[in-house]
Amino acid sequence: MAKKQEAEKELAAKNAELQGADTTVVKDTEKIESEADSNLIDEIKSNTWSTPEGDFDWELDEKAFGNYSETERTKLEEQYAGTFNQINQGEIIEGIVVSVNNKDVVLNVGFKSDGLVALSEFRDLPDLKVGDTVDVFVESQEDANGQLVLSRKRAKTQKSWEAINDALENDAIIDGFVKSRTKGGLIVDIKGVEAFLPGSQIDIKPIRDYDVYVGKTMEFKVVKINHEFKNVVVSHKVLIEDDLENQKSEIVAKLEKGQVLEGTVKNITDFGVFIDLGGVDGLLHITDISWGRIEHPKEVLALDQTINVVVLDFDDEKKRIALGLKQLSEHPWESLNTELAIGSKVKGKIVTVADYGAFLEIIPGVEGLIHVSEMSWSQNLRSPQEFLKVGDEIEAQILTLDRDERKMSLGIKQLTPDPWKNITERYPIGSKQKAVVKNMTNFGVFVELEDGIDGLIHISDLSWSKKINHPNEFTKVGEELEVVVLELDEDNRKLSLGHKQLEENPWDTFETIFTIDSIHEGTVIKVGDKGDIVALQYGVEGFCPSKHSVKEDGAALKVDDVTDFKIIEFNKENKRLVISHSRIWEDAKEENRKEESNARKKDAKAASTAVKKVKDSVEKSTLGDLDVLAQLKEQMEGDEKKSK
Repeated sequence: MAKKQEAEKELAAKNAELQGADTTVVKDTEKIESEADSNLIDEIKSNTWSTPEGDFDWELDEKAFGNYSETERTKLEEQYAGTFNQINQGEIIEGIVVSVNNKDVVLNVGFKSDGLVALSEFRDLPDLKVGDTVDVFVESQEDANGQLVLSRKRAKTQKSWEAINDALENDAIIDGFVKSRTKGGLIVDIKGVEAFLPGSQIDIKPIRDYDVYVGKTMEFKVVKINHEFKNVVVSHKVLIEDDLENQKSEIVAKLEKGQVLEGTVKNITDFGVFIDLGGVDGLLHITDISWGRIEHPKEVLALDQTINVVVLDFDDEKKRIALGLKQLSEHPWESLNTELAIGSKVKGKIVTVADYGAFLEIIPGVEGLIHVSEMSWSQNLRSPQEFLKVGDEIEAQILTLDRDERKMSLGIKQLTPDPWKNITERYPIGSKQKAVVKNMTNFGVFVELEDGIDGLIHISDLSWSKKINHPNEFTKVGEELEVVVLELDEDNRKLSLGHKQLEENPWDTFETIFTIDSIHEGTVIKVGDKGDIVALQYGVEGFCPSKHSVKEDGAALKVDDVTDFKIIEFNKENKRLVISHSRIWEDAKEENRKEESNARKKDAKAASTAVKKVKDSVEKSTLGDLDVLAQLKEQMEGDEKKSK
């Protein structure tokens, strides 16, 4: 018995060494076996054994019974080891269910001991029974109790990751169970691995309720894997798009212009509606929804509404389809009253107001344009918003009507009398009138004498004396002015007016006052690069060029300087008055210089006359007299030179 135990111990130690077990494992095994032997001895002692008949040879063990040679021992060990499978930690193996209890499932994996797996890991297999084959993950060959440690959950997870990675690499379809809803999408269980399904990847159409997908098993494609954080993103939309792409090709191939199809309103935008035609989308533009004007497609259509549409156009390559809804009904122009003609009066509602005019809807789908020039008899065109606004119900007169082109122009000023009739009798040339300023431009002022009667006051006809650069220096919008009718063109509806003509032309009087070289006092009111503007008496303004606005000390004139100016140019026709300040003191200097020059010339002439008299009075002279005369001559000539 002792030899047998020794043999078994040696075999156990050998197996432990082959499997990489350490000395501690061997000691634990010996302890367990020793306890087993002790239990066996106690059991033997407790039993009553009968003495065998005959004599028993107690020396059999000493006669080498049960002893093995080294060759036999090696052979037996190899046979014993061959009965076990080679199992490595971290690999997935198959196991056969040996038994099932309330807590665990016992699996035979072909190892020296069976493995235990918690029953909770088989919740997805409610019909598990003895003999079934399952995959398990080897967590450890032996735990502290020498038990093989297996996990079916980890086996499922690892196999799921392998399947998910294969699906991504091979662009394969994989099944998944939608577990729950989360922010922005859904959580999908793919063989034990949780994946994220974004809301935008659920379907090709916008999803308004994610909860309807919870609890469903669906097909997906893996679109992204983050191996570091073990995150998986899947898409169901790409599968639909692949199917729709094939459907689109088939549907577009069968399309014809004018074909009527049934579709469902899929999406509504400001510019139109997208219609699902059963796998391909078509655009129903807002202008093709109704013959009448609409502000937004929601006024006519609603989401998920089923309607009939007609194919207007399509593009095979881009798979774009243009649809129409209003084309399925008769054009409103066909039902327009046949008695309507040019000159007829119609009533309607203003549907659009633009910069150039307004559109009046007579019946839904039939509109006429009221141009801004047909809103008022006034020639001073204003904004249509001053006359009309959207929603106004008014009456208008038909000016042009083209049923073939489906165009109509209207007017509202024609409903009132033309104020230009008998204009010459009411506003004769030369008559004085009162007008209101309506608008101003760089070249003049537009005024209104009455509703529909406008006239222009040119900037040159505003004032006789003031130089006006812009009419806003003289008047403002809304101000009343008294005017004189200068010209009247009834055919072209033009009226030329004047304001300064209310007074006599003062330049006739100014011509006698501001004569050339006359000097007048003035005040500098403006200083410019080319010259200064100077206010003279009688409200007249003169222009003083820069070179003429220099003071005697060399300084330039400044605003509010009051000084004298000389008139150097007077132009009655152009109402131009050119003055100079520098000319005053320059002329004074020149006069002084002339006076000094004349005085010197007079003195020199007197000296010359005196010398001549002396020469003439001396007829004879001595040599001494000649010397005296010579000296006197030199003195007189020197004085003459000095005077010069």
